[in-house]
Amino acid sequence: MDTGKLIFEAINLLGLIHEKTQSPEEKELLLAAAEALRFINTTGQQYEFEDYREDLGTEGPRMVVAAFATHEEAEAWLKNHPKPPHMAAVLIADQYHTVYYWRDRNLRRMPFSHSIEYHFEEMMKDGLPPAVASFATREEARAWFYSLPERPSQAVIQLGGEPYLAAYHRNIDHLAFHPFSLVERFKEWRQKLEQEKGPEEPEPQS
Repeated sequence: MDTGKLIFEAINLLGLIHEKTQSPEEKELLLAAAEALRFINTTGQQYEFEDYREDLGTEGPRMVVAAFATHEEAEAWLKNHPKPPHMAAVLIADQYHTVYYWRDRNLRRMPFSHSIEYHFEEMMKDGLPPAVASFATREEARAWFYSLPERPSQAVIQLGGEPYLAAYHRNIDHLAFHPFSLVERFKEWRQKLEQEKGPEEPEPQS
């Protein structure tokens, strides 16, 4: 269905449900959902919404809105952005970070995020998926990926003898490479975090 028509019909459906709903809290939630859809239309973001929905239907990792080679580039972008995208993900040297922007204080932060590690854990529930191709360098892998007639959202490859996920972010035409070795480092980080928390105190006996 055409995205514009889909949004229009979704707003109408929310309106019908709103009329039949008695709870003021639920009415407020339905109204907010309808206003979010109207926001997409009035700000001209139909195609972005369409791309987002298409991205949700893929098996790839979390969508990002920008990618940078260095932290300096990312910090300059965040500092000079007139309206930073609050809670959006970006890549810095193919590592996930989350953008936070508090408009009332003009406070901007971009901390590291474990998005890809959680994605890997989901992918590896039944073990490491087999690699579809093997390359010596990223340049070789990039040339192969861009030569495909249809670029997948992700592909497991061998890169320099190590398993990697090649993740394609179609909205910004960026191919990222994520090593599966991050999973082990993530486990070690969580174990260290648990050790620092220490044992939980026993509940008092009644």
